[in-house]
Amino acid sequence: MSKFPPPVDTSSVSVIVPTYREVDNLRPLVERLRVLREAGLDLELLIMDDDSRDGSVELIASLDLSWVTLVTRPTDRGLSQSVMDGLNRSRRELAVVMDADLSHPPEKIPELLTALRNGADVAVGSRFTEGGSTADDWGPFRWLNSRVATLLALPLTTISDPMSGFFAVRRSTVQAGREFDPIGYKILLEIIVKCRCNYVFEVPIHFENRRFGHSKLSLAEQFRYFRHLRRLYMFRYGTWSHLAQFLVVGASGLGINLLVLTLLLQFAVMERPAVAIAILVSMVWNFALNRRFSFSYARDRSIVRQFLGFVAACSLGAAVNYVTTTALWPMLQLKQVAAVAGVLAGTCFNFAASRFVVFRTKHVKQ
Repeated sequence: MSKFPPPVDTSSVSVIVPTYREVDNLRPLVERLRVLREAGLDLELLIMDDDSRDGSVELIASLDLSWVTLVTRPTDRGLSQSVMDGLNRSRRELAVVMDADLSHPPEKIPELLTALRNGADVAVGSRFTEGGSTADDWGPFRWLNSRVATLLALPLTTISDPMSGFFAVRRSTVQAGREFDPIGYKILLEIIVKCRCNYVFEVPIHFENRRFGHSKLSLAEQFRYFRHLRRLYMFRYGTWSHLAQFLVVGASGLGINLLVLTLLLQFAVMERPAVAIAILVSMVWNFALNRRFSFSYARDRSIVRQFLGFVAACSLGAAVNYVTTTALWPMLQLKQVAAVAGVLAGTCFNFAASRFVVFRTKHVKQ
């Protein structure tokens, strides 16, 4: 990310609004922000438009307001990228980020700015803090979706509404951040984590449903959120994050192991070959997922050589797995329990070999 220009006026604010095909919402948004200006708040509006071609450019030009600027972004499009671009362009120390669809009340901007001036690193317009609310017809699916997303973000922040797209931050706070790599639409989490924001203050808001246009929250955006969370976990927790991903992959490999073992036993395959085949299949499965997720930084090398190295490095873990399983086999009526014990016994060996031999961190691109 490029360096920010020096701040000019700490008593004024830039309102940054990322847009894509929101032309019907822009005029009422500008009118509500105009009321704040007339009440004495010195603000500029930066509309970061992802090349909508819906008449937004013409509408803003017709309003002819010196404090409103529309920037057309034909490349590197996306909500998070638009917000970072707006922060980069702003010349004011305080910035507010909000949606264009009027779900966020502009009238709450003074409260957000007051929180910043009182020492908050970030001030968040929150639907779920005490006093916050959502539209009556918000629906159980949207509520559940938001709550699950919030739970997944708990290792990163404990605020009640980390999914909010309405927040205020100092440019100097963002400037002090590093390694920005936003993806998807949850730029607030990126800033909280990458800028190491310790004091996040939540301002209660009423969240309205949009009146015009269509929501951009698609299934693809949901998957981007998971990818974004993974990046943030790796940034904050380093090796512990790799271990957590390795264990999740291992758990899925356990399921594959048990499934294959059960099927082989159903087809009357002898016990020892069945155990060996189940271990081999789960090893291939674990390699594929670990290369794709747990140690994705090392994917630039030959997959064949890497797989051979993985098999060789994890042979000790596989041997521990096999010996443990076959040793417990005669003692246990439910054979799958023996397989579970074998997998658990080999896991610590497999992680050490994978992390420090096959997928060494020296292969991370700088």
